Amino acid sequence: MPERLLSEQEMIAIMTDVQIIEADINHKKTKEREQNDSVKAKPKDFVKMSKVYYDQLFEHYGITDSIFSQNIQYYTERPAVLEKIMDSVVQRLTAESRRDDSQ
Repeated sequence: MPERLLSEQEMIAIMTDVQIIEADINHKKTKEREQNDSVKAKPKDFVKMSKVYYDQLFEHYGITDSIFSQNIQYYTERPAVLEKIMDSVVQRLTAESRRDDSQ
């Protein structure tokens, strides 16, 4: 049991932001690879960038990386609940994407 059990709704919000963070980092990695193919560019330190993003995420939600990891483990051991959480994350991201496309 985590030292602080995050509710399913909290996990949905956090995991939605995690997916956005990961998409942003992967987008930046792809852009850098494309630039490096055409121009000598100094590689970015994506590990540091990732740490900054996650530190901000944890601060925003008032949790630590340990609490996050413990909750990931907790919900991983409950696959039906985790699947429900991740389905909600996909729904949120899809709705957000549609909203962005309409603007």
